[in-house]
Amino acid sequence: MAAGLGIDLTAASVVILYDRWWNAARENQAIDRVHRIGQKWGVQVFKLITKGTIEEKIDRIITRKGRLMEEVIEADDQAQTKKFTRAELIDLLSYQEPE
Repeated sequence: MAAGLGIDLTAASVVILYDRWWNAARENQAIDRVHRIGQKWGVQVFKLITKGTIEEKIDRIITRKGRLMEEVIEADDQAQTKKFTRAELIDLLSYQEPE
């Protein structure tokens, strides 16, 4: 992810996410590079997701993992690493048209 680490981009006001990370925190960090003190404009974030592709499933997984992370942090409990089950991997890699 270009510019995901180590720089602040207060001159930018648009973030475009493509070739996405599986980790919501990494995406949030990239977005936060634009949301800094000194930012004079509203920040817009676009996630490029092509309908009918694996990107839709990846987006759902990232969203689910992000919510889980928030719940763990709010609960102040020890986080356990979630591994994909065989069924989740098969579901991820096989696309079926939504009904």
